Amino acid sequence: MTGGHSIGDCAIQRGVVTCLALLVLLASTVPALARPDGPTFPIPDRPVAAIVSPEYSNEKTRDGHGEAERVMDRLGIQRPQRVADIGAGLGYYTVRVARRLGPGATIYATDVNAEYLDRLRARLAREGIGGVTLILGLPREPRLLPHSVDVAILSHMYHEIENPYEFLYRLQPSLAAGARVGIIDMDRPTSNHGTPPTLLRCELAAVGYRQVDFVWLAPADGYLAVFTPPESVPPVRAIRPCRQ
Repeated sequence: MTGGHSIGDCAIQRGVVTCLALLVLLASTVPALARPDGPTFPIPDRPVAAIVSPEYSNEKTRDGHGEAERVMDRLGIQRPQRVADIGAGLGYYTVRVARRLGPGATIYATDVNAEYLDRLRARLAREGIGGVTLILGLPREPRLLPHSVDVAILSHMYHEIENPYEFLYRLQPSLAAGARVGIIDMDRPTSNHGTPPTLLRCELAAVGYRQVDFVWLAPADGYLAVFTPPESVPPVRAIRPCRQ
């Protein structure tokens, strides 16, 4: 089987028979927090960049600089880990994680843009890559199943998250014990499609995440910051926004 399963838009693909069941499971487990009467999260005290493209730079350049291999090595990605590419776009990391982990791996690719997921689905089919579950996320909710992810990758998209505090709060239940969150971004203002590392640390710490690794990716662009999630998230009222 090639291509990807689809949760968000439930498009029927060859061999995919679990879509409805997954949606029902999501509806029952992903939260009450997503309901209109849920808690009110603090607003980020800095600009949020607009989503302008499904890809960062170009894949040939990134591979020439060894970006993906270095990031995957640093995150220790190997079987049988379950990996989520959040804000996957056209799948730069999705494809490379799938090739590293091989057939039978559990890989999720999420995005808030249905068109990007359609293009990624076509790419996976074209390249003969199976086993990737595509998820149409929400701006503040990745819609991943509880305890389903060992490594989450957020590549050049953190600065585009509508409300990072709410997003990180809702991401935490999907992360398994010992999970790691790897964020790749540029050291520049969020208004210029980057996130200064000190701001990133502050925003994740506000929701209980702890930075455990940091490395500049030169000659590739930007940096990789690695975090571990909290065992439990703080009360929403205790979350204080950071300043850029």
